[in-house]
Amino acid sequence: MARRLLKCLHPEAIPWPATAFYNLISSSRIFHKHYEMAARDILGHCSEGCLLDIGTGPGWLLLKLNEKSPGMRLIGLDASPSMVARARKNVADAGLADLIRIEEGKASRMPFSEDLFDVIVSTGSIHHWKDPVAALNDVYRVLKHHGYALMYDLVSDTPASVLDEMRQEFGWLKTRLFWLHGFEEPFYSRKNFESLARFSLFKEAKSEFVGLLCRLTLKK
Repeated sequence: MARRLLKCLHPEAIPWPATAFYNLISSSRIFHKHYEMAARDILGHCSEGCLLDIGTGPGWLLLKLNEKSPGMRLIGLDASPSMVARARKNVADAGLADLIRIEEGKASRMPFSEDLFDVIVSTGSIHHWKDPVAALNDVYRVLKHHGYALMYDLVSDTPASVLDEMRQEFGWLKTRLFWLHGFEEPFYSRKNFESLARFSLFKEAKSEFVGLLCRLTLKK
C-alpha cells in the first residue's frame, strides 16, 4: 500500500533543478560502473542497428554504448525537458551531437514509427512510469520483430549475495545509502517486475541480475 502511494506521488519525469543534482550523482564511480556493465550486457544481445534508450537521463549510457560500438545508431528519450537539455549538452560536450540523438517524450506515447528499433533499453526508469503496461505495449510497437527490449532497474528485494558483492567493492556506507534509496523509491519486487510482462503484448519475460540492476528481458 505504501509503495503504491509512493508511486502515485513520485514524478514520472525528473524536474529542474533535480536534473542538475542527478547529473552530478550519476557521474559517480558506482553509477558509471553499472553503465559500463549494462552497456556490455546490451551489446551481448545486440551490437548493431538502431537502439533506443528510454529515460536516458543525462545520456551516460549512450556515451558508453558509442564508445564500445560506434557503428550503432543511438537515440535517447526522456520525459523531462530539462533532462533532455542536460543530455544534449553532455552529448555535445563529448563531440557526439551528430551521432547521438536525444528526444523528449513519454514511454507510453513515444514519437516513433512502428518496427523501428533493433533493441530498446531502459535503466532505472521503469519504476517511474505511471502506466508501465501501456509503456511496454508502446515498446512492443516500435521494436522490430525478433528485437529485444532490456529493462534494467533496481528492485526492492535485492538478494543479500548481490548486496554483499557491492559492499566488497564500494564499502558499507554506499551499500547502506543504496538500501535507503531502495526504501524511498517505488521500486518493484523482482516478482512484480517480471509480472508486468504478462499484462503486456510481450506476455513473457525473464529476469536476472547485472550487478545491482535486475534486467527484465523481453523479445518480440
